Amino acid sequence: MSKYTDLLYEVSDHVATITLNRPDRLNAISGPMLASISQVFRDADADRDVRVIILTGAGRGFCAGLDLKDLTSGTGIGSGNGAGLPTRFDLQSSPPLVLHTTDKPVICALNGPAAGYGMDIALGCDMRVASTTGKLAAVFAKRGILPESGGSWLLPRLVGWAKAAEIVFRGQTLSAQESLELGLVNAVVEPDKLMDTVNEWAAEIAANAPNAVQAIKRMMRLGLDETFEANVHHVYLQLLPLFGSEDFKEGVQSFLEKRAPQFQGR
Repeated sequence: MSKYTDLLYEVSDHVATITLNRPDRLNAISGPMLASISQVFRDADADRDVRVIILTGAGRGFCAGLDLKDLTSGTGIGSGNGAGLPTRFDLQSSPPLVLHTTDKPVICALNGPAAGYGMDIALGCDMRVASTTGKLAAVFAKRGILPESGGSWLLPRLVGWAKAAEIVFRGQTLSAQESLELGLVNAVVEPDKLMDTVNEWAAEIAANAPNAVQAIKRMMRLGLDETFEANVHHVYLQLLPLFGSEDFKEGVQSFLEKRAPQFQGR
């Protein structure tokens, strides 16, 4: 029996694939599923065999957001009767913060529409490759809420203040091509090429020195909120242990020997 609710999880060749698995509800998120998303990212981040994480959805949608059918029936997240809500707000364990602090690179395979919470989770990934059927639906204001799961922080940084304001104030739904033109996705491919493309990108990343990749991600993340001078100091402190690593020696040796490196994460 899986330890995760409404999620599929597999690891192969240093790549962990997380699949949101409520296809009959367009992968809308229930309370138990919400907790599982946090746990699966923590597990993947702690697993030394995992170097890259892929996040996608089962069926024709990526994620329709929080499950509004459950909410209106009085059993979902935010229903007002306590169902699906924690007894205290442990935001540090919420999926947006767990995803943001995950050191492993995360690629979103945007296989269909991502609305509301689903859009926020997609934007929280490091890269997004979209199927031509992929969409980003900023429908928060149309539902009487706001981008509560990182979107209000992420979107202005990705597209600038004015464009972010246009998207969320108007409640726009962006096609895959529109998302590509705005820089919200890295690439758009045909549906039957999506996972092949994402797995190819993941394999390229996994072939690099994992500790170096994770250090790069940490320094980029810190750099969003610190001065240039502070970031240079932090980068230097990250560089010192990498210089003493077996992977650094392998990287230099493989370059001199004109062969592909074989990194061990040590």
